[in-house]
Amino acid sequence: MSKSWKATLKLPKSSFPARPNPKLQKQYLNECTENLYNWQTKHRANEEPFILHDGPPYANGPLHTGHAINKILKDMVLRVQVQNGRRVMYRPGWDCHGLPIEMKALGSAGTKGLGPVEIRKHARRLATKTVADQMKEFRSFAIMSEWGNKWTTMDREFETRQLRVFQKMVRRGLIYRKHKPVYWSPSSRTALAEAELEYRDDHVSTTAYVRFPITSDITGIDGLKSVQGKLYAAIWTTTPWTLPANRAIAVHDDIMYSVLQVDGYNVLVASSRVEELLKYLPSSKVVAENIPGQQLVGLKYQNKLRGQNAPVQEIIHADFVTADSGTGLVHLAPGHGQDDYEVCAKMGIDAFAPITDNGHFTNEALPDDSEKLVNAPSILDGGSQAVLDIVGEDVIGVFKLTHKYPYDWRTKQPVVIRATAQWFADVASIKDDALNSLKAVKFIPESGRVRLESFVKGRSEWCISRQRSWGVPIPVLFDSKGEAIMTDESIDHIISVMQERTSDAWFSDPPNDPAWVAPSLQGEFRRGTDTMDVWFDSGSSWTEIQKPVDVYLEGSDQHRGWFQSSLLSYIAAQRADGKLGGEIFAPFRTLMTHGFTLDTDGKKMSKSLGNTISPQEVIDGKLLPNLKRKGKDTGQPDALGPDALRLWAGSCDATSDILIGSTVLQPIHNGLIRYRTILKMLLGSLHESSRTAPLTNLDQLALVQLSDVMKSVWEAYNNYEFHKGVGHINRWVSTELSAFYLEALKDRLYCGDGGGALEPIMIGMLRMLAPVTPMLVEEAWANRPEWLQKDTGLLSPARHQFDSPLVDPSRLTLDASEIRRDIPVLNAIHTAIKAGLEQAREAKSVGSSLQCSVVIASSDSRILECAKRYIDEMEAMFVVSSVKLNDALPETPDWQYHSELNFGGAVGTVHVLPPTQHKCSRCWRFMAEEEDGLCSRCEDVTSALPAVEACGDKEQ
Repeated sequence: MSKSWKATLKLPKSSFPARPNPKLQKQYLNECTENLYNWQTKHRANEEPFILHDGPPYANGPLHTGHAINKILKDMVLRVQVQNGRRVMYRPGWDCHGLPIEMKALGSAGTKGLGPVEIRKHARRLATKTVADQMKEFRSFAIMSEWGNKWTTMDREFETRQLRVFQKMVRRGLIYRKHKPVYWSPSSRTALAEAELEYRDDHVSTTAYVRFPITSDITGIDGLKSVQGKLYAAIWTTTPWTLPANRAIAVHDDIMYSVLQVDGYNVLVASSRVEELLKYLPSSKVVAENIPGQQLVGLKYQNKLRGQNAPVQEIIHADFVTADSGTGLVHLAPGHGQDDYEVCAKMGIDAFAPITDNGHFTNEALPDDSEKLVNAPSILDGGSQAVLDIVGEDVIGVFKLTHKYPYDWRTKQPVVIRATAQWFADVASIKDDALNSLKAVKFIPESGRVRLESFVKGRSEWCISRQRSWGVPIPVLFDSKGEAIMTDESIDHIISVMQERTSDAWFSDPPNDPAWVAPSLQGEFRRGTDTMDVWFDSGSSWTEIQKPVDVYLEGSDQHRGWFQSSLLSYIAAQRADGKLGGEIFAPFRTLMTHGFTLDTDGKKMSKSLGNTISPQEVIDGKLLPNLKRKGKDTGQPDALGPDALRLWAGSCDATSDILIGSTVLQPIHNGLIRYRTILKMLLGSLHESSRTAPLTNLDQLALVQLSDVMKSVWEAYNNYEFHKGVGHINRWVSTELSAFYLEALKDRLYCGDGGGALEPIMIGMLRMLAPVTPMLVEEAWANRPEWLQKDTGLLSPARHQFDSPLVDPSRLTLDASEIRRDIPVLNAIHTAIKAGLEQAREAKSVGSSLQCSVVIASSDSRILECAKRYIDEMEAMFVVSSVKLNDALPETPDWQYHSELNFGGAVGTVHVLPPTQHKCSRCWRFMAEEEDGLCSRCEDVTSALPAVEACGDKEQ
């Protein structure tokens, strides 16, 4: 009578579910976020905490996958440091001022008739709600932070600190007001800084060649004596709408010029540009050439757009004029161009800009007939053609040009350059200090260094004033003459009043309320209405910590934004405090950037394209096939929770752009399922007896492999290369753990003493996963066996120091370096055995590898020494019924297959043969002495167990 041996097997039993239990997710979320953060605050040393300063997200809408990547990367950095034994500090922050919030709060129609007080009220309400919504979603990503201690740029305390930074810069002379050209956004109706621009390559401009009549007597100029008839200066412009603001024409002293004779008039152009002009003046001919630009300087011309009574204007020299574009003569509108402004300012020529805030012409644009341009389309929507229509016969040629052009990065509309009175921060005087401070900063990737340095080098000043209501007011008073009053004392007084009344009172109090005027000031004063650039807001956030922090981590676009504004304001404040006599510090020690999230085709996420993916869709598994139970579709998404989103973030090389979509997420999903499956098997196979059972050579080999992968993973994590760390984990799980050790261990686990090294392996695996999939780690830990839960001295792996010992060294009998030398030899033997087994399977000689015995034949000392160390365990290692070394082969086996064994020149042969014994009814190894019997190992195990009921073999 056969026996059922199933009841005698130690099959895995675990409460760990195949999928996350929705009812317990909140518990695991709290444990791995708030509880862990509070625990490490209490148990880690207070000295030299690891500080990650939050680049504040903008509080104007729901989160996208870019937000998820950013916050998860930050969280992984912090979790690694907790396992490094550091106390971490991380306060979440939000950027709450600025135009997008202002416009979104009110809607396009809601702005009509509302004053600054109402605008600020609506904007604050929206920002407050958005912060709460975003915080809730961030927390659902399993982000640990001081959520109850957040900061926002609209906090009264934050605004005060920001104004103190501004005051320091005023004290040092780094803030000034000037009427000069700045980037102006007609769509936002405010000035912009360079950091608020984005450039598009597909902008189309109306460009024109235009002539201006020379009014000077040219008979005294050698090169022009022979010219008969009217002479004109020809210019080329991509912005014809600036022609009403023309105040000079520039040539270069060293460029040679020519005169083209056309029907009834002559045109002055650079000699190198004659061929280009002939396209528009085909019947013309050269009548004078080799005229040095120096001879043209001082000639007078007329701009008829300025009116009949307008003074003549002058041709001047400018270094930036070149002979390889346009006409070699440059139209100068100092109110609409920085280079134009610089050269004209030296000549005492004013910066004239006859356009309104929203980009329409003013009466001054065409004094003799102002209605023509005042009623014309805006300068960006037909204004150029309107000007050319008035210029009339003086237009030589018109064409469309597609070129690179700056856009307002908030409204996505073109910007212009417009001279207005604005407040500036002097960057030029602190630029060298800022660049020097970056020498000690670690950049990840290193290419970020060049990018940030280039932005800093390219700036001389920072326009920090904005003509909007929702922001921190610039603390300036204007006297009865319109002169700006800004002193250390006046700012100090304004700050004190603001602390009492809030910044809203700056806009709500009567304009001439004397309470805002410092006692020493005499006369009538009104408060300014400009607010600060929001980059000055967020850039001042270093005041939350007041010292350099360990890490700034944001998207690569922040080189031109928050990284730069933080650096410049921090350096400026140090300069103002007189602290730059010694070493110069940036506000960050490490600066890491990540790329943008794109769809699987590499396209930007866009609602119009319909390719946007929300973080919650990834968490809920909505982008993947539905969950199946017993092969049937349940109709429910296979939701794996925040860890699915986090594993995607941790698996991507975040330093470049990051793809997301169903094809990207499917292998992430599969990997997370694989982790769960392995952990369920480990948890179900843990036996308390394994803590005292001897460690076999195979166990020790597995522990060395574990040690090596943990070292590689932690090195990658500490270098912020999380994708490499996850890659190391995946390779280890697939090859060394699952396909090798667990496969080799199953017989011992189920049929033998239940020993092995599963406890340290499980804990090591959880330590490696803790920064990336913390909820999975907490869930697995909560489902550990009861005997393990009773071990109160054993902390959750997320709270271990990563390098603390996983196993008592006294239990190890082999030298780790020796094992590492053995591993390649064992891999070579394994490869040869698999090759022989494959031959046997193809010939249908065997089905299971247990139906084989193996003989290793070699005379090489390296193979022999290694094989002798592991020979007693090789049948388990390679899942065959027996392995012999240099044993005699049977004379007439039923079948046999051979494969070559080659290891670094060491050779041998592996023979795969039929087993020499019978199949054990319990463990199925062919090691029983008789048919339907048990092997000696199973005999020993079952002899100590109660008898079991008879049953058929199929129940096994």
